[in-house]
Amino acid sequence: MIESRHFVGRPGAVDLKLPPGQHLTAGFPVLSAGPTPQVPLEQWELTIDDGTRLLRRWSWNEFRELPTERITADLHCVTRWSKLGTAWEGVSLDTLLAHLTIDASFALARSYGGYTTNLPLRDLMNGQAWIAFRFDGADLAPEHGGPARLLVPHLYLWKSAKWVRGLTLLDRDEPGFWERNGYHNYGDPWREQRYSDD
Repeated sequence: MIESRHFVGRPGAVDLKLPPGQHLTAGFPVLSAGPTPQVPLEQWELTIDDGTRLLRRWSWNEFRELPTERITADLHCVTRWSKLGTAWEGVSLDTLLAHLTIDASFALARSYGGYTTNLPLRDLMNGQAWIAFRFDGADLAPEHGGPARLLVPHLYLWKSAKWVRGLTLLDRDEPGFWERNGYHNYGDPWREQRYSDD
């Protein structure tokens, strides 16, 4: 058994719960494209727009009044670590998108701090994605995306935008930050879609 500060695993071992090329981590590594935004809850808001019109807006208090779900999910980072069985609480994107007439096929997640990432809208619906605000029984820490982050566990973790502030619904795909900088446009860990040429 090889153990380091962040990773635990056996070289060459096959774990059916792990996508190819991944290793288990005991911790929860912190990786970000920039500094951690500090968002006071009284200033936090979540919006959904279509690129021209605001469709929905929630303050923190309004968001916290929405029905929540508890989620147990495996996380897979493009940097090759995985953390299995993580516990979250959040609001389903199905709840946030309910009663909207949507002609879009894609979404661009926008974060405090300017980060963006693109996703097919189908990957945000049918119980596949949440805006999470609690992790492991505690309020989500800022370094992990608190007060709230997108959680899309079936894709590499860069698609689960930290410090989420809104979604723009689009009829065409618009690459986000990492997708414009060489990462794969979709990011399926089971197909090792790490980089644009994968």
